[in-house]
Amino acid sequence: MTARAALALAALLLAGCASHPPVPDWQGNARSATERAVAAYLVGDARIELAEFARARSEVGRTGRADLLARVELTHCAAQVASLVFGPCAGFEALRADAAAPERAYADYLRAQATPADVALLPEAHRASAGNGPIDGVADPLARLIAAGVRFEAGRADPALIASAVDTASAQGWRRPLLAWLGVQLKLARQAGASDEAERLRRRIALAQGAPG
Repeated sequence: MTARAALALAALLLAGCASHPPVPDWQGNARSATERAVAAYLVGDARIELAEFARARSEVGRTGRADLLARVELTHCAAQVASLVFGPCAGFEALRADAAAPERAYADYLRAQATPADVALLPEAHRASAGNGPIDGVADPLARLIAAGVRFEAGRADPALIASAVDTASAQGWRRPLLAWLGVQLKLARQAGASDEAERLRRRIALAQGAPG
């Protein structure tokens, strides 16, 4: 999987601890479980996704630290936003009172409610894409899709951004966000009366849905 910033937040699990070897088992276990969970979510494997996120929560829960568990929940919700699944990040909201300012800012960013002060607290990959500029320059593909999802939720997604999101998800083989963004393109084509384009998109959606998982 190439979603490095999938796992910017998962990497934060190691922050502040990695300088004191040996690394506790829970850190490595939580990070690898989170990576597997995000990978499974993006390709649409719900069984593995749920099992691995449960494992990540369990490993982090061993620390008794709500702030670290909040980061796992935000990683999950970020993958959902990349796939155009919106709404409160329920797992995080239950922990908000004990989360630090950067986690609260990221949660608000995922809901397209970040303030300028929040943007300064975001992971670097998201600070650069929090405005209205092109997202193609965001190196990490998952961070690019998250940025696209945030803009879509805010009503700031133009056809070029939507096409970029489709291309990004397609290049990575991420079925779940690909189908979501193709669905947006199909809706726009229908609204524009572009029947040939709509038919092409329907064929592509059918192909992606039928691809072996």
